[in-house]
Amino acid sequence: MAETTARIVVLGTDVALDCHPGETVLAALHRHGHAVRAGCRRGGCGICKLHVVDGSVGYTHVVAASVLTDVERADGVCLSCRAVPEGDVTLEVRPEDVTRPNALASLYAALGLPVPVDATS
Repeated sequence: MAETTARIVVLGTDVALDCHPGETVLAALHRHGHAVRAGCRRGGCGICKLHVVDGSVGYTHVVAASVLTDVERADGVCLSCRAVPEGDVTLEVRPEDVTRPNALASLYAALGLPVPVDATS
């Protein structure tokens, strides 16, 4: 796992943030105010899957093949609640991956999406 702070960049946006050593992708995104879909946050449901387009992630806990298949791993899909960057990574975050727009006005704008009225409150 990463010993130094990693940088997470969201493809197609101006979002770039730091990820502490041992911190998961999901935790880093949330710490910086960006909310993406998440369910159980324990690696059991697969709702928080994101695509890693550059760099790599590792897992400090076992992730079941029924949640994240070998094919998905080979395609660069990660389970963001368990994935820990192994250096700098670039992620693809699709509009449907974004939740809680009131906490995400900057991410919506960076993705080129209309910012919901309540996103500034």
